[in-house]
Amino acid sequence: PKISAIARFTNSEKQCLVRAMYFESSRSSESGMLAVGTVVMNRLASSRFDNSICAVVGAPNQFAPGILTSPMQEGGPLALANSVAGRVLAGQRHPGVRSAKFFHQAGLRFPYGNMRYVLEAGGNAFYIKG
Repeated sequence: PKISAIARFTNSEKQCLVRAMYFESSRSSESGMLAVGTVVMNRLASSRFDNSICAVVGAPNQFAPGILTSPMQEGGPLALANSVAGRVLAGQRHPGVRSAKFFHQAGLRFPYGNMRYVLEAGGNAFYIKG
């Protein structure tokens, strides 16, 4: 029997992904949540980052402070984040993110020559370094 891709991930890993999308994207932006989830999974697939979703999301100075412990409010945005997280764990990715592993608040720009912006979604600008 074929095992689904989502079966590889524990519920606690799904909750870490939900937290990243909930706290790091506009809570009404499905596209933004999918983009954040794609960055988390791009990092997970890279040897430069930790090898669990919770370790990636909880890495120091990478995501919002308190991301793994701050309370989330029940309701539409949390339900949307749960739905999108399930799709990400099943293999869906935001095509605009491509291989990007980084993002910051939209509207900011930095003078570094190694940042190639690929998408703006959910209040964030996603970029590839290199």
